[in-house]
Amino acid sequence: MTEVFDDRRCTLGEGPIWHPERAQLFWFDITGHRLLSRGPAGPEAWDLGECVSAAGWIDRERLLIASETGLWQFDIETGQRELLTELEADRPETRSNDGRADPFGGFWIGTMGKSAEPRAGAIYRYFGGRIETLFTGITIPNAICFAPGGHRAYFADTAQQKMWSVHLDGSGWPVGDPELFLNQRGEGLNPDGAATDADGAIWVAQWGAGRVSRFFPNGELDRTVTVPARHSTCPCFGGPDLDRIYVTSAIEGLDDPTPSDGRTFILSPGVSGLPAPRVTL
Repeated sequence: MTEVFDDRRCTLGEGPIWHPERAQLFWFDITGHRLLSRGPAGPEAWDLGECVSAAGWIDRERLLIASETGLWQFDIETGQRELLTELEADRPETRSNDGRADPFGGFWIGTMGKSAEPRAGAIYRYFGGRIETLFTGITIPNAICFAPGGHRAYFADTAQQKMWSVHLDGSGWPVGDPELFLNQRGEGLNPDGAATDADGAIWVAQWGAGRVSRFFPNGELDRTVTVPARHSTCPCFGGPDLDRIYVTSAIEGLDDPTPSDGRTFILSPGVSGLPAPRVTL
């Protein structure tokens, strides 16, 4: 059963992350320029003044936050942030999008055109204090997630309605060419954010379809869970036992949004997830 976790509506909700040391969920309203949270202290929000989209946790007090201009060290208690590295800061026409920490302490982040200009985006990895380009020519990078053990990464281009996987070496860098994992063009489905569970299955939110689907590592569909918001955007596992899935949503592009659109939801998937890895600076 899917329930409302937080009733604040996001224009473009994205990037949920469960902080394991704080028992607290963080997520973003990208075009609303907000970081939102709900935990033991209740709801919180920070206005960051630019598009912000994804995060990893550094320690109990700090997050790594991706924005349209850079990757930032963010102090949760004070709301202060410090620039770690620029991210397409010389390209005001682009912004950050989907991102997630990898099991090696790195952080993957995608960029895209603010109007989804074709092939204007890329995927980067921040690791060891520097940022490196991994893939280019992507329109809407999404679904960044990692297999248990970190031997494989997944990512999607929502505009192409496709998702790929790529092998990783012992330090978390891609090896070889990406392999097609999922092609949803024939079904008219749009893969958005994704998360892997402890069994290695991939949970993919599908923009415009109001649902999250679970796929086995061979690409076979296992099951689908309905979300009461047409633009379901990104899932993440959380809760004390990591046996809940939180799903963000959006009202962007909807002419007649319902009261549920844009809210953040919680569901019980019947399986457990993996804790979000710590980002190492």
